[in-house]
Amino acid sequence: MSLFLHYLTLPYLLTGIGFTLEVTALGLAGGLVIGVLLAGMQLGRVPALAAVARGYAVIFRGTPLILQLVFAYDALPHIGLTLSAAAAAGLALTANEAPFIAEILRSGVIGVEAGQILAGQALGMTPFVLMRRVVAPQAIRAIVPALGNEAVTALKNSSLASVIAVPELTLRSTQLASSTFDFFSIFFASGLMYLMLTGAVSVLQLLIEATLDLDRGKKRAWFGWRVPGRQARVAPAVAAPLPTRGADRPAAAMAPAVPKPHQKAIHRSGRDEGEVVVDVRNLHKRYGDQIVLDHVDLNVRSGEIVALLGRSGSGKSTLLRCICHLEEGDAGIVRVGGRRLGHGEDGRKLTPREIARERANLGVGIVFQHFNLFAHLTAQQNIAGPLQWVHGLSAADADDRALSLLRRVGLEHRADALPRHLSGGQQQRIAIARALAPNPNVLLLDEPTSALDPELVEEVLDVIRQLAEQGGLTMLISTHQLRFARDVADRIVFLAEGVVKEEGPAHEVLAHPRHPLTARFLRVMGAEQLADIPR
Repeated sequence: MSLFLHYLTLPYLLTGIGFTLEVTALGLAGGLVIGVLLAGMQLGRVPALAAVARGYAVIFRGTPLILQLVFAYDALPHIGLTLSAAAAAGLALTANEAPFIAEILRSGVIGVEAGQILAGQALGMTPFVLMRRVVAPQAIRAIVPALGNEAVTALKNSSLASVIAVPELTLRSTQLASSTFDFFSIFFASGLMYLMLTGAVSVLQLLIEATLDLDRGKKRAWFGWRVPGRQARVAPAVAAPLPTRGADRPAAAMAPAVPKPHQKAIHRSGRDEGEVVVDVRNLHKRYGDQIVLDHVDLNVRSGEIVALLGRSGSGKSTLLRCICHLEEGDAGIVRVGGRRLGHGEDGRKLTPREIARERANLGVGIVFQHFNLFAHLTAQQNIAGPLQWVHGLSAADADDRALSLLRRVGLEHRADALPRHLSGGQQQRIAIARALAPNPNVLLLDEPTSALDPELVEEVLDVIRQLAEQGGLTMLISTHQLRFARDVADRIVFLAEGVVKEEGPAHEVLAHPRHPLTARFLRVMGAEQLADIPR
């Protein structure tokens, strides 16, 4: 035992640990740099670069590290590049680790929900802001365990550097054992040293994971690291808050108000004189051989509320996404506020960065059917973050605006909750508040209740009802809720097979549909149960 302990502290072996760490550090640092480049090439939009990155991965993942070490040390001198043993080992380990690290990084990025990326685009985030604020924080948490595992693997693989005479721990252990013939004690001590090194890497990995754990503490920074708690701000009365009842639901959910028919008629007559805010002309869109939108025409005037009805697959969601340019039509023109979103005044297509700025300037908000909240941000941060990153508000003003809107939707007490700790109805109300935060000119709602349990539908519909009753906001709402459409919509547009089959005042379309497909849809959806529809 005394001899074993002697080897644990022997300077000859401890110096070998230094070389082991040097080679490992070179390999991991270089592998991370090249891995980022390879991952970016594969995630980018240039097929040639992606092909080069995949070719690199095939070569260096498909050949043994020991051959790469020999090539770096013995073959490179033939072309005039002579490296020391440690440098050659670091270069070989770098080349070997890069494709593995690239795949870890790429898997973390593509693992972020596509809906969150769509939400960021709809909020006007540029690709850089989207990557920095939404994708990277979530990807980092996903890749830390895999990177920790790769670091341990690299540390163990560094022992192969002994074949090119790097005096690292394995080579020095072998040399010492050959001279003393005490193989067991020396290699047992060497193995324990490796175990301590890999254990330190594992502990570091666990500490990083714990630091990035979103459920630790109540206050979090934008990237999820814990920050010192600060005194809660009191939301000012930026806008008249909706009264709340109980701990969770808007008061209006207890007794939904139904606008009187003559009141809606007055609103419609006033809005008929308003300017056209959304102008869709001859819009055509197909996915492969399937036509989704077949030369659709639609005008929406300022302050008007239009309900889009139709069976699933009729093109309602695609139409809304084309309006905010999350999808681009194959033909036709979409204008919002007189501007053709996605195109410059000269007709050229804008870059993703320019499109993001234009979305923010035109003021088109969208609420998705699956919420698409940013999973790593709290309810308050989901609203305040885009106000800072896109619209340039200060942190204090953004927080004030967020708390005010949370109060309006009855969720101020859940400001510090992560999306996964909220019910579906709560998440959708926060999504509505986020879309309203920058005061949009047009609000698009894509089946806002389709992903909710039946008992949660009404609380979301009541928030939208209150928005409609306040007036002034132009809204297009895709929905299957006929009573809701009757209550809030000025006009109904019915789509079938990508074509507008019928449109007109809400009460007229619901009570007296003219097109057979409209009548059949309303019959299937139970329109006859709406006995109080004005006739």
